[in-house]
Amino acid sequence: MLVRRAPLVSASLLLALALAGCDSAPDTKSGAASGPSVIAPGKPGETNRTLSAQDAAEQRADDDTPNSADVAYARMMIQHHTQALEMTELAPKQAESKAVKGLATRIGAAQEPEIEAMKGWLTTYGEDETGGEHEHAAMPGMATEAQLTELRAARGKAFDALFLTLMITHHGGALTMAADVKAQGNNVRIEEMADDVIAQQTSEITRMRGMQ
Repeated sequence: MLVRRAPLVSASLLLALALAGCDSAPDTKSGAASGPSVIAPGKPGETNRTLSAQDAAEQRADDDTPNSADVAYARMMIQHHTQALEMTELAPKQAESKAVKGLATRIGAAQEPEIEAMKGWLTTYGEDETGGEHEHAAMPGMATEAQLTELRAARGKAFDALFLTLMITHHGGALTMAADVKAQGNNVRIEEMADDVIAQQTSEITRMRGMQ
């Protein structure tokens, strides 16, 4: 009797496993299909599109043609970095702290090449450096003209304190812009530039906070 029941037990186990496999398959498929949708900015001049998470990933893998988010990021970051350079150029004569002077020098040394890289990227794709004031009006972290005037007039410890305050805010805005283009852009080179901004400016924010 034991010999005859063994095949029946094995068959039952196989049937249970098969049923379990059938039950789990729809869940996996449903999970993949129910991922969040993604708003994909169109190429310059085109409207945005809504894609499934899977379609967005496949499109990104197959094609890194710049879209409007990539182009806007390059244009805005050129202007954003340019203001940072304007601020750092004041430090050698107006700062008291050697640490602030050294930080300003490092920021300038990093951002000048980044500006040239973004200008070169725009040229490669046939895009102008400017593309309408609406792209620049709400850039996060930018100092106001009144704040810049105050910084230009400051000396010594007053300059150091204001410079650090404004530059921390400025760097925070750059991080926001970089995160946005990583979520909405499509070009690998722009993503790499955004990654560089995030890595370097996050580190610099930490350093500046320690100097306040």
